[in-house]
Amino acid sequence: MHTDTERCVRAVRSKDARFDGVFFTAVRTTRIYCRPSCPVVPPKPENMEFHPSAASCQRAGFRACKRCRPDTSPGSPQWNVRADAVARAMRLIQDGVVDREGVPGLARRLGWSTRQIERQLLAELGAGPLALARAQRAQTARVLIETTPLPLGEVAFAAGFSSVRAFNETVREVFALTPGELRARAAGPAGHRAPASGAITLRLPFRAPLEPSNLFGHLAATAVPGVEEWRDGAYRRTLNLPYGHGTVALAPRADHIACRLSLTDPRDLTHAISRCRRLLDLDADPVAVDERLRADPLLAPLVDAAPGRRVPGSVDPAEFAVRAVLGQQVSTTAARTHAARLVAAHGTPVDDPEGGLTHLFPEPAALAALDPETLALPRSRRATLLTLVRALADGSLPLGPADDREEARARLLALPGFGPWTTEIIAMRALGDPDAFLPGDLGVRRAAEGLGLPATPAALTARAAHWRPWRAYAVQYLWATDSHPINHLPS
Repeated sequence: MHTDTERCVRAVRSKDARFDGVFFTAVRTTRIYCRPSCPVVPPKPENMEFHPSAASCQRAGFRACKRCRPDTSPGSPQWNVRADAVARAMRLIQDGVVDREGVPGLARRLGWSTRQIERQLLAELGAGPLALARAQRAQTARVLIETTPLPLGEVAFAAGFSSVRAFNETVREVFALTPGELRARAAGPAGHRAPASGAITLRLPFRAPLEPSNLFGHLAATAVPGVEEWRDGAYRRTLNLPYGHGTVALAPRADHIACRLSLTDPRDLTHAISRCRRLLDLDADPVAVDERLRADPLLAPLVDAAPGRRVPGSVDPAEFAVRAVLGQQVSTTAARTHAARLVAAHGTPVDDPEGGLTHLFPEPAALAALDPETLALPRSRRATLLTLVRALADGSLPLGPADDREEARARLLALPGFGPWTTEIIAMRALGDPDAFLPGDLGVRRAAEGLGLPATPAALTARAAHWRPWRAYAVQYLWATDSHPINHLPS
């Protein structure tokens, strides 16, 4: 996109927010970079240059615009769609892997050499993994500076910097303000400071439109007691994070998602934000999705009635895989009951002063040794669950943002008790595959028949070829024709 100068200029002149995060505009005369929708008067085309990432702009010596704050743009949607190694690397960097494990750790996860990673990312994004991680650290630091009362020295290490000096230099270089000036600017003339409760409040941006009914309805209707709840207009849940645990509350607003995080260790902020964005599919491009689906005359009325549906994701792929097995051939209520029993027996207890969250969902290692006779499940389902958690615990079934989706499908299908439905629902919600499809799902087949679409799995799959690569979104529109609670925002 950033190499198509004419198209980029048109997007900047029209202040098209669809391209925020897809490319960045750098202005040679002011040495400032902006998002395409920046509200200021657009510069002359001859003074613009376009970059594929904020890190590329920073590497070229530009600093972030104080008006449009390009560092807070939604992430590029292509990293969700693409399944190549560069996209997998970007998902890992967004997850904070470089901060925790360095570039060698990133290389190990991808099966590349560090030199290959540098070359590939530099060619496509104009910056290597360290520069990309540095740009992300700068944004994390800004959030902590502006929304918490943490001392600036603690902010530096919580954001992932190795020293206070590197933190100060990076903040000054990226934002043209010192950390102290950023905090004073956020406090305002009245000297307001963030409360000392330990909660971090931020706004998660997205590309409009966003239809929240099926997204939050699905999360609330399937919430596991103790781990998740709907309270005071927000979806709340516990998070198991690299440095500790936390809780998050997510509430839909007109132009953002209100997010309130409580973390035992602020170093987990980047990772927690990344998980929340994946959970709510906030980096999607709804205009591109709906345009493709609207081309089918039978789907068009559904899209026009509620554009911008998202695919509910997961904060933990392993957790969702376990829950998918528990939900095989049973109702939503029964699946929640089975999951709640596992949580009460094997989950890690946590304190939640705000509500009814009591446990972290048990990790695969904690479930791998459980006695199958304690499970109130059919014998075949017990075997399926135990095989799954043992494969997850020993690493023979990797499910994560960097793992190959097709390889994961093949490994899942090789497990006893795993058929196309379970495999595809895991691919859709745990692996974030936007093209995952459930032609055998009862709700999908009923909706297809009601719309005049083919109802048999083979025929529906053939018809759905026109919806690619967005078949997972088509499933959301088809499910929404039913009156099930997953399709309605809780009151």
